[in-house]
Amino acid sequence: MAKDRTPASSKGRPSGTRGRTRPPTQVVAQQRPWGLIAAALVVVVFAVAVIWYAVGAVDKANADKITSVSQISGIQTFTYAAGQSHVNTPVKYDQSPPVGGPHDPQWADCTGTVYTVDIRHENAVHSLEHGGVWITYNPDKVSKADVATLAKLVDGVSHRLMSPYKGLDAPISLQSWNHQLKVNSVTDKRIKQFADFLTQNSDFYPEVGASCENPTFKAHPLVVGDASTPGGPTDAPTMPTSPATGSGAAGTTTG
Repeated sequence: MAKDRTPASSKGRPSGTRGRTRPPTQVVAQQRPWGLIAAALVVVVFAVAVIWYAVGAVDKANADKITSVSQISGIQTFTYAAGQSHVNTPVKYDQSPPVGGPHDPQWADCTGTVYTVDIRHENAVHSLEHGGVWITYNPDKVSKADVATLAKLVDGVSHRLMSPYKGLDAPISLQSWNHQLKVNSVTDKRIKQFADFLTQNSDFYPEVGASCENPTFKAHPLVVGDASTPGGPTDAPTMPTSPATGSGAAGTTTG
């Protein structure tokens, strides 16, 4: 009888297989990075919001900017010629506050100077001739807070000066050479428009490039009623005064 020669290790193994059985393959479903997508969307939304805010701010700022005097509603324009006389005596001006005409040889310091006294008008007019903007206010018609608000437009800004003006017929009046604007409130946007457009605007004042520095006047300002006092810088008239416009000029109102 023949012996069974099948290895013992093969007994009981299913036919048609060899070696060890492989474990079943595990299929892992790919997950979407929802966290990263959400973060990216937040960044995009934030960037759009920043751009929208910046564009809006620029548009708002540009909306109040002007490119001509005629765009300032209520402004009055006069016709004082260059080369007004230098005088040491008081001047009776046609406008109050004055916007041009004969004036003191010394100019009032207008290096962003905020005066607390009613400075001598003849000296202030000379500052206008040098391209200055002179902001005046009636101390009986504006509050201390209003004065502080106005001072922010002047303090430290070259070719600007500010002072109280006794008897002013409006709460606030702004002057540059040949231009004047009177307003009732410090919140009136025309105040900044006037100051920004006419400060050192070479198209509208006679002595382009002239200095506004007068340390002597700044330290010891002359007030209304004071006599002309030498000691600070002076300059000569640029040309003879025109008889037609030298002593006064009619004004026209825009708006």
